[in-house]
This record gives sequence, C-alpha cells and structure tokens, in this order.
Amino acid sequence: MASLQAVHNIPEICAQLGITDVVLSPGSRCAPLTIAFARHPKIQVRTVPDERAAAFIGLGLAQAQKRAVALVCTSGTAGLNYAPAVAEAYFQQIPLVVFTADRPPEWIDQLDGQTIRQTDLYGAHAKGSFHFPADTTHADAHWHATRLVSEAIGLAEQFPAGPVQVNVPLREPFYPQQGEELQFGQVRVTRELPGRPQLPASTLAELREAIRSTSRVLVVAGQHPADTDLLLALHRFAAAWQVPVVGDVIANLHLPAAPGYDQRRRPLGRQDVFMAVPEPGLKEALKPELLITFGQSLISKALKLYLRNAKPAQHWHVQPAGAVADTFQALTKVVRMEPADFFAALSEEGSTSYAALASDSSIPTITAPSHVAQPDATRVAPAPQPLGQPARLTWTATEADSAKAAYLRPWLAAENWATEFLHEFMQQPNQPFNEFTAIYRALQLLPDRTALHLANSMAVRYANILGLPTERFVEVFANRGTSGIDGCTSTAVGAALAQPARPVVLLTGDVAFFYDRNAFWHNYPTPNLRVILLNNHAGGIFRLIDGPRQQPELEEFFETRQPLRAENTARDFGLRYLAVSTFAELESALPVFFAAESGAGLLEITTDSPTNAEFFEQYRAAVRTSFS
Repeated sequence: MASLQAVHNIPEICAQLGITDVVLSPGSRCAPLTIAFARHPKIQVRTVPDERAAAFIGLGLAQAQKRAVALVCTSGTAGLNYAPAVAEAYFQQIPLVVFTADRPPEWIDQLDGQTIRQTDLYGAHAKGSFHFPADTTHADAHWHATRLVSEAIGLAEQFPAGPVQVNVPLREPFYPQQGEELQFGQVRVTRELPGRPQLPASTLAELREAIRSTSRVLVVAGQHPADTDLLLALHRFAAAWQVPVVGDVIANLHLPAAPGYDQRRRPLGRQDVFMAVPEPGLKEALKPELLITFGQSLISKALKLYLRNAKPAQHWHVQPAGAVADTFQALTKVVRMEPADFFAALSEEGSTSYAALASDSSIPTITAPSHVAQPDATRVAPAPQPLGQPARLTWTATEADSAKAAYLRPWLAAENWATEFLHEFMQQPNQPFNEFTAIYRALQLLPDRTALHLANSMAVRYANILGLPTERFVEVFANRGTSGIDGCTSTAVGAALAQPARPVVLLTGDVAFFYDRNAFWHNYPTPNLRVILLNNHAGGIFRLIDGPRQQPELEEFFETRQPLRAENTARDFGLRYLAVSTFAELESALPVFFAAESGAGLLEITTDSPTNAEFFEQYRAAVRTSFS
C-alpha cells in the first residue's frame, strides 16, 4: 500500500527516536496506525479499550521509564477522552506523543460518522499540535511527514517535557491485502540533543554572595522525580550554608542520597504538622528573607499560605527552561539552570556543619517512627486517651549560633518536635478504627524499592502528613499536575507495566478508585501491583475541610455517598482481594498483602466517614493545643 507508506514509517521513526511503548485503543479509522505499530519488531503495543484509562496508563509508563510513550486512537470523541491525561502530562511535564486518527479534511463538518474538529484538539494543554499530510504520494509531502513526526517527538521530550498531538487524516482502504507485508525501511530522523544551561562565573559569584550575606535562606522543593545527583547537591549546599531544605513527600527529598547517608541531614518534611501550631513566635522565627524554590506544585496548603503571607524580600526559582509560576507572589529572579547544577555550583564549605547543629543536644532529636502492633478496638471505641504533654518546642538561638545557624535552629527543632509528636499521637491506645491510623501502619510496612502512587484527595494528604519510613527506598508519584481523581489508578497500572520487577503500591480513596475501574480492563498481567483502597463509602475529604462540612447538603451533594465494595471489581479483574475493618484484621493482612509471591492484590480498608473525620479533628486539635 504505497499510499500509506508514510503512515507505516511512523513506528520506525518512533523506534529510532527511543519510543518503545505504545498504548492504543481499538478502532477502524486508526487501523493503518494500529497495524503498523503492532507489526514493528521494536515496539511493544498494549491495547486498552477505554481511551481515558489508556492515556493515563501511557502516562504511567512514561513517568516510570522517563521517556516518551505514544498513544493511538481512532477518530471522533476517542481523542477527547485522552484530554484529562494530556492535561496532567502537560502540567507534570511528562512526554506523550498522541496520534489521533482523523477523517480527511474535506469530510470535516459534513455529517460523516465519528467526525469532530480534531485540529489542535488539546489547545493550551499540549506543547504542540501537528497535522500529518492527508496525501503523501508526492516526494515533498513524504519528506514533510517524516520531518513532522521527528519534530513532534523532539518537542515532547524537550525540557519542559509534555504532550504533543499528531493528527493523522486517513483515507480508505485502511487494511493491507492478505499476506501483504509492511515495509519498515530506513527513514531520516531529526534528533534533539539535550543540553544543560550554565550561568557565567560572574553571575554565579553574585548569587553566592547574596546567599553568603543573607541570614535567612530557605529552600523549598515542589514535586520532583527522584534524582540522586540533586539530592547530593542539596545536602552539600545545606551543609555548607546551614540552610533548611523543605519538601513535600512528592518532592522525593526523603530518599537516601547515598549508602550510609546520615539521616540527621535529611531535608525536612513535617511542615503540615508544625505549620498548624498557632505560635506566632515560631512563625516569625521561620520567616525567610531569601526563598529558593525548584520543582512543581506543593501539597502543603499550610506552607503555601505561610510563604505567601511571609513575602520574602527575594524569591529565586531554579528551572532550566519554560514558564515559571509566581506561586508565592514574591518572585524576583528566575535562574536558568538544572537544580542539581545550581546547588552544586553554589556549595561552599561553611564554618559550622548542618550535621553538628542537627545533633545539638539542645534541639529535640528525631526518633524514627517504628511499626508497633496495637491492641484492636471496635469501630465505636471511646475517644483516644489524652496525649501526655509533648516535649516543649524550643527554638531560641544560643550565643554560639551564627546568624545562619540561628535561622536553621527553629526549622530543625520544629521538624524534630513534629516527628515525635506524630509518632506519639499515632501510637495512642483505644483508637476507633480509622483510615488515618490505618494508613500510618500500612506505610510503615512498604517493601523496599516501592514505587508509591498516591491518589488525589485524602490519600496524598495523609501520606504528606505521615511521611515514609526512612530506612527504605520508597519513590513517590502523584498526579498533582491537575490534582484530579480521574486517572490515578490507571497511572499506577502503567507504572506496574513499565517496571514489572518493582513493587508498585497505589494508595487511593473509594471515589477515585471506582471512578477509574477501567484501569484494569486490559489483558496484561501486573503481579507487582498492590492497591490499598480506603473505602469510607463517601468523598470523606468534604468532612475534613471547612465550608462543606458545615452545610446541610454535605451528605447528598458533596460526599456523594455510595454503597459499593471492591470485591466484585477484584474478582472481575483477577486481583487477590483482602478486606479489613479492624486493626487486628489489618495487622494480619498487611504482611500477606505485601508479600512478593502473592501477586496483584487489592486491600479494601472499610471505615466510617464520620469516625474518620472525628479522629482527624482530634489530631488537629492535639496539634493546636500542644502549646497551651
């Protein structure tokens, strides 16, 4: 089929430029693309019928593999179903190359079947939109088609990475004759060679001097993939300048930077706890003069609002290219470098080490949380016993402190106090069965090397408060580009397909889980996938935030109460199913659930939404009253 040779060349171009995985959804108009990708020897093709799930599975594959993945769908509304994942990929900077099959241009708006306006289908949520030639018989059109696909892949992977659309109009006939072989000949591709921007030595010297002359320097990390080079550079920078480094769990700063790394020097992550302390003196002590940020979004609303109110005199954001958000309304400088290069370039030896101050006996030390089995309580148990008086948080500088040490001290003290406070609170006896404590206990038993996917709503917030065990390597992923619930499960499925030898654990709520059940509607095994489902039969977050929880319409119009259980879903898709509704059942189930030989599994933790809300409010009240 010489008229389709340019289309049949698309998989060869993809393969030469490093795309090895394609997720497609069946259809007729996309048949030439489907057949070409399916027959290419270097491309792995997976079929997922639901386009929305397919796109998020592709996103999970790309996120785990750190390279572009292609999507293929038929014409009409199929491509529109990719839109949520495309938007997430755009804001999370994940490279996707979306091939949307289409009618020839003369049949658009002519009442032909499965026909919509597909040009620039994703608008401002794609990095670019390319229109494949409808006719490629002329040599120039053939050359144009090849060049166009190369450019699309290059744009998708160019920093900041993101999704691109290639709209491919196709005329019948779509199918080769019986026995006809497709030719994957040599094609000329255009390769993008990545570079790393560097600043002039004089500019770096100016930045270094600004850090040297500023007492209150704070580093805040947004969402960022795990990066050992960055972790090492951050630790050296923090040690040299005695600078606090703060990041949510999705910033992946909790990971060990190197074997034998001193955990006393790890970045801070308990801001959701200590920022809730109503102590004006502490807030004043934490106020930065120079804020340095990198990465994407923050989970911690408390930290975000605090920094907006604190208004540092200077705010530098470090990012090699692309648009930069003024999240804290204080942006003064954009530094065009890779964060790892920036922190490495600005590191110097300091007079007092971070580790020495972190081990100062005048600052409460961190006791790493450990998993301790607790006696079971019924779901209607009495309120937890009052906490003993926690150690007083003291952050006053000593005479021996330098100006920088005097600023670092309250951050370290607050972090260490919050860790002790949280550990004590979560271990208290006589708790009603609740999802906050259940997740705390589950997180302590995560297998080493786990890829932890956190669904949006309460799952990601719980994990950000509770943190992760420090003795294990647990990399964190979450769809915080748009913070939607629509593809959290599918993204985790994609990650499990991409890394079959690695444990992939999804922590999700019931609304997100049932909304995305088609994530499992495919024929590919994921024995490494474990799904922890918090089923409170409602959108429980609305009982935890001011506004909806005070309204009489709460249960019907905000919580979206539902009677569903996940047992049928697990049976339909061949997942090992465990259900728990007491702490004793949870303690028994977790080792079996996480065992490598148990295969793909689903652990349904059933709780009561009002009980969850009451217990979480007790936690918040304990934080607020800890200084009274």
